[in-house]
Amino acid sequence: MRRVIILGSTGSIGTQALDVIRANPQRFEVVGLSAGRNRDLLAEQAAFFHVDDTALGADEAEQLVRDVDADVVLNGITGSVGLGPTLAALKAGRTLALANKESLIVGGDLVKTLAKPGQIVPVDSEHSAIAQALLSGTAAEVRRLVLTASGGPFRGRTRESLRFVTPAQALAHPTWDMGLVVTTNSATLVNKGLEIIEAHLLFDVEYDRIDAVVHPQSVVHSMVEFVDGSTIAQASPPDMRLPISLGLDWPNRVAAVGTPIDWTSPHTWTFEPLDDQAFPAVELAKKVGRAGATYPAVFNAANEQAVAAFHAKRIGFLDIVDTVLRVVESHEQDGPLTRESLVGAETWARAAADKLLAS
Repeated sequence: MRRVIILGSTGSIGTQALDVIRANPQRFEVVGLSAGRNRDLLAEQAAFFHVDDTALGADEAEQLVRDVDADVVLNGITGSVGLGPTLAALKAGRTLALANKESLIVGGDLVKTLAKPGQIVPVDSEHSAIAQALLSGTAAEVRRLVLTASGGPFRGRTRESLRFVTPAQALAHPTWDMGLVVTTNSATLVNKGLEIIEAHLLFDVEYDRIDAVVHPQSVVHSMVEFVDGSTIAQASPPDMRLPISLGLDWPNRVAAVGTPIDWTSPHTWTFEPLDDQAFPAVELAKKVGRAGATYPAVFNAANEQAVAAFHAKRIGFLDIVDTVLRVVESHEQDGPLTRESLVGAETWARAAADKLLAS
């Protein structure tokens, strides 16, 4: 029986995690829950799972992780506010099932220095797929990581044709059911850029050995290419409950958590290169990742401000990544990487982005 704390329990990842646990009561016990704002649903979840310890907001979630004994902390919080709970989980020695990619990307070496080998288990479908494929060989045998991207709702569009797309169109993802920020990031491909930085930090593979390809069917979740020319791919119908279940009990698999592919029916899977002119976010993210220090925090914070402005209909779709680029280019790293310097860099980036967005 694994004792589990779920952070962001009322969001997409959190509710699906509770689905997995509800179906496997002999395997998992929920001992803590946190939410951002949805107090009513949090109370319903706590009552159903008989949970005494709950938290509202990231600060309370950080305290929850410190005070409640657990085997696994699933961090499903959205945004860089998840950094504190991530650091708290690692310090407390919990296994961290990480869906909150921003905390690793922003925290960088702060997170990696705290984490013991195997303590962080990725929950993003792409990184879970890579972790599964890496079991097929040693680190020295890995030639390249290949992350797949659905291409989002605007796959195949030219940059100019994206100028007047609406927030509603950006949220019409063809495959995945995600929150507002992640879905918008998928449309701009900022999400894939963040995932490349995350892959570098999780698996210690250089950026020039990490690629992304468009795979509209979202069945192959990512691949690992080995030095002998073989490629190991993880494939399953798009359902986040599978990587969530692995995050909760890595490396053990939970039976019947997902529906397998019907190999008796015909399938067509396609792969195509990214269009870096229409979607420059991935290359920008690689540059940011190579720069390291507080640059990823600046990238992420500026993007969060721009996404909010886009959904408030104050800017256009193309202005999102254009704003992020301008903020990143004007940033100057000052001093060592600390939690305080990250907070300062994020505060500066949000203010810089807001100034640009207002103009």
